[in-house]
Amino acid sequence: MLRPSTTLPRRGRGPLWRNPAIRALIVQAVLFLVLAAFVGYLVHNTLLNLEARGIHTGFGFLEGRAGFAIPQTLIEYTSDSTYGKTFVIGLLNTLLVSALGIVAATIIGFMVGIARLSPNWLLARLATIYVEAFRNIPLLVQILFWYYAVLRALPSPRQSLSLFDAFFFNVRGMVMPDPQPLDGFAATPWALLIAVVGAILFGLFAKRRQARTGQALPVYWIGAALVIGLPLIVFLLTGSPLEWTLPELTGFNFRGGINILPELLALWLALSIYTAAFIAEIVRSGILSVSHGQTEAARSLSLPEAITLRKIVIPQAMRVIVPQMTSQYLNLIKNSSLATAIGYPDLVAVFAGTTLNQTGQAIEIIAMTMAVYLVISLTVSFLMNLYNARTLLKER
Repeated sequence: MLRPSTTLPRRGRGPLWRNPAIRALIVQAVLFLVLAAFVGYLVHNTLLNLEARGIHTGFGFLEGRAGFAIPQTLIEYTSDSTYGKTFVIGLLNTLLVSALGIVAATIIGFMVGIARLSPNWLLARLATIYVEAFRNIPLLVQILFWYYAVLRALPSPRQSLSLFDAFFFNVRGMVMPDPQPLDGFAATPWALLIAVVGAILFGLFAKRRQARTGQALPVYWIGAALVIGLPLIVFLLTGSPLEWTLPELTGFNFRGGINILPELLALWLALSIYTAAFIAEIVRSGILSVSHGQTEAARSLSLPEAITLRKIVIPQAMRVIVPQMTSQYLNLIKNSSLATAIGYPDLVAVFAGTTLNQTGQAIEIIAMTMAVYLVISLTVSFLMNLYNARTLLKER
């Protein structure tokens, strides 16, 4: 008895456009060509408009004479310097306020975040008020507040507020002593570098020794003594080769010392306080992510609260804290461009502002400014990702 066949007839290959993979590839290719044509049209149209207005493209303008002064320069600069140097100065000023803001915001944020979880009712409520107040007020408003309501309200230089007769606060900023290194001072920075390397190596040695024997060494005290003591000893042995130039009121202004602009102070305070409010919440969430059983186990071993926080809670919380902290660092760097509101000479104000107005090279200048912020952001993200990889919990 013959049974009917249950196998289906084999289908032949259909047209290529019915293949989902081929169809998706064709769609992507068409979209790419359309996008390339649109970009080409924009570039062609832009070049025609620039040529019609007599504006030449290229980066040759960077060799031209700037012809304007900059109130804060970390390197030597005069009005006869080139536009290329204004780019460098603006970049350095941006990096300066960003670095200062990141350090201050991290310290304040960690302190406030831990304070929010404090069993002390008053301390926890004050930390909550800080977070809710400063993170809900626009950053630009805070910058204007610190600049106009606080720093610009200070007295004139002749009535400056004095601290130890060395630091003076007035409407023109803060004036502080200026350190002048003498012959032989170069040995002190080298001693500091050696001390830092030695402290790191000692920390690695102590960690391996504790893993092998279970005995802990006072790493922080010994490291601090090494980092502070060795440079201090070298500094004293070389005859204290450092002089301090104290600011002196002459006429209507101070001479000598280092003058810190009120624009820098206002921007630094606003960026630090504003970003610290967000970092505090990140720290609080990271600590709360650690299982309560970890702290209970530490208490059962009679470990002090400080050691429990430093050795058990914070190391585990960092895997939650670091990725979110990276975003806040990037936000702080990009928010520094608000410096133009109060006249701080950052990259946007000096290069994308004054230099652009004088040269008219809008495309090149804006492209360079965007590239700088992109490179800075990618660099910070790369470094934080490296650190994050070290803080991840390693499975056995």
